[in-house]
Amino acid sequence: MSYQQLSQQERYTIHALLRTHCSLSTIAKELGRSKSTICRELNRNRRPKLNTYSPEIAHSYATARRKRNRRGSQFSPDQWRIVLLLIKADYSPEQASNIIKEYFGFSISHETIYLYLLYDKKKGGTLFKHLRIVPKRRRKRYNSHDSRGVLPGKRMIADRPFEIDSRASLGHWEGDTVMGKDRHHCIVTLVERKTGFLIIKKVKARTSLQVNAACVAAIREHGKKFVSITFDNGTEFHAYKDLEYLFPVTCYFANPYHSWERGTNENTNGLIRQYLPKGSCMKRVTQAECDRIAYKLNTRPRKRHGYKTPFELFYNVASPLHFDLEFRHFFFYILSSFHYQPFPIVHLVITVSNLCLLLLSISLYLLLYTLFYQTIQLI
Repeated sequence: MSYQQLSQQERYTIHALLRTHCSLSTIAKELGRSKSTICRELNRNRRPKLNTYSPEIAHSYATARRKRNRRGSQFSPDQWRIVLLLIKADYSPEQASNIIKEYFGFSISHETIYLYLLYDKKKGGTLFKHLRIVPKRRRKRYNSHDSRGVLPGKRMIADRPFEIDSRASLGHWEGDTVMGKDRHHCIVTLVERKTGFLIIKKVKARTSLQVNAACVAAIREHGKKFVSITFDNGTEFHAYKDLEYLFPVTCYFANPYHSWERGTNENTNGLIRQYLPKGSCMKRVTQAECDRIAYKLNTRPRKRHGYKTPFELFYNVASPLHFDLEFRHFFFYILSSFHYQPFPIVHLVITVSNLCLLLLSISLYLLLYTLFYQTIQLI
């Protein structure tokens, strides 16, 4: 069934029913039209200053709009030849528009050029290949508010107290998700604002249920060290009230498309990309691998902390980095002694003794590591 424009008689009917305070659904049913058609008619053709609907003026608006849309191009073939010459030279429509205005004596908007290129593509042309990106043509939404993914009542970042913004105390975190290539498997990242300490949790899908379960696991592992979390504005964090119910944690949300409001988290996600590059699939990434990545970053010295590690600042203990460096230094010292070659019998004795010392040092190192982690678990 082909769509037909509203007639002038239908517009008079809409006006009459509006005066009797009928709902849009009732008007649509009376005219045999969709409710969205009636809503769109009122939004497009209402008198802007008075905010009233007049059938005569609405019909004149609609007629004029159709005439404007159906008229031919206002640009001559020679002018289009100049436009296409610039496009084929790999200029963007916006660049072409500005160059034409300055040097060729006429004005054409970049939107008009984009529409021409999309029309050319639809007919099988190849001009679109000279563009960096090809935007989709979208229907104009009149006076509409995009409510997709909006959760009312969220506590926004502007409501955060100064203590959190100043990084004065421990326990205030930022949270986000990092997607894999398949758009399903991803990781949840939580970064403590003051120390930069990182927690990574693997999830199989970016849903509020799975993301919430990952956050619950992280909070249970670190208990009292969670006071607040500032999340990304994604819908995967919309079950935040469950976290506030289970734990004494206050959740905040950054503004949409304001990633710099969670700068600590975004920078840390960039560091993670060293181990999980952009475009890689996370389907085979395990939680053990995530823990190893978090451990590497948590034991990496940071310039802003005077080259201390997030690990030692978060737990207020000596970093495992020191144990690791000391062990490696001792290990290479022992190996270097193997190059000492005096008389054969003396060399054999030194080699055996060094091997025994090496095995003893490895055992001692593993024992210290075990005791260290047991202490951390108690903390």
